[in-house]
Amino acid sequence: MPDPAEEWQVARRRKGAARKPKSPQVSSTGSREPLDVERTVKRIRDTVSELRCDDIWQQWKKAASSASWSPPETERLQSVCFGLGSFSSCASARFQLAMLLLLLDAGQIPLKDCSVYDPAFSCGEMDVLRELGLTVLTENEEGKSLATQPTLFYLMHCGKALYNNLLWRNWSVQHLPLMKIIGNSFNGMMDRTVEREFRRDYSYVAQAVSVCEERRLPCPSRLVDVFSDTAVITFPAAGLQRLPQCTWAEPPEPQYQHCSDLEIIQRETHG
Repeated sequence: MPDPAEEWQVARRRKGAARKPKSPQVSSTGSREPLDVERTVKRIRDTVSELRCDDIWQQWKKAASSASWSPPETERLQSVCFGLGSFSSCASARFQLAMLLLLLDAGQIPLKDCSVYDPAFSCGEMDVLRELGLTVLTENEEGKSLATQPTLFYLMHCGKALYNNLLWRNWSVQHLPLMKIIGNSFNGMMDRTVEREFRRDYSYVAQAVSVCEERRLPCPSRLVDVFSDTAVITFPAAGLQRLPQCTWAEPPEPQYQHCSDLEIIQRETHG
C-alpha cells in the first residue's frame, strides 16, 4: 500500500501552527484537459480503500461516533460538504473526499443524501461526484445552509467566514443541536486570531466556542496537510442554555466590512 505522504511533500511547520485555509478559487476550464471521469472515480475509490486500512480511520471513526450528538432515531441523517477543493489535481482534497465517503458509510448516510459544493469544482469533477452517487449543488450558498434534520457538515480547512455563515443560518436552540461539524477547530481559529477582530468579524463562531463540545481528531505527521487542526463539533442543548435569551433574537446576517481577506468566494450579485 502506498504511503499518502509519497504523493506530496509534507510541510514542516512550527509547533502549534495550523494549515492555512484553502485559497478560494473559481473553476476555470478553459485551459484544462477533459477529466477522465472513470479513471478519477477509480482513483478515489482506491484512496478510500487505502484510508480504510489506516489507523487514522479507526481513530476518526471512534471519535466521530462518540461525540455528544443524539439525533432522534426516527429522523434520517443527511450530510453537506462545502469547500472540498479540486480533488482531481490536489492529493489533500482527494484524501479529504475519501474520508468523507468513509464517514458517510459509517454513519449510514446514503450517498444521495450528501450534498457537495465548491466553486472550484470543474465540470468533470462534478461528473465524478455524481458518478460516486453524491448530490452536487449548483448554487453558492456561502455556507448558509439550514439544518432541518440531523446533518453532518464536512468543512475541511475552510475559511472562518464559511463557518460563521453556517452558524448564523442555524442560530437557534432548535437548529444547532441538529448539527455535527467535522472541520477546523473553533478553539484553533480563536487562538490564531486577534480576539477583538475575531469577536467583531466572526461573532457566531466566537459565541459558539463557549457552548459547543469540541473533540480534536488525530492527525499523523505524514497527513498534516490533509487532516491537521480538525475536530468534531456538536452543540448539546444543555450548553446552549448558558447563553442569554437575547442571544437568539433576530441574529444579524454577517457582513464582513472589515475583512480584506475573507477566504471564501461570495455569491455573485446581479443588477
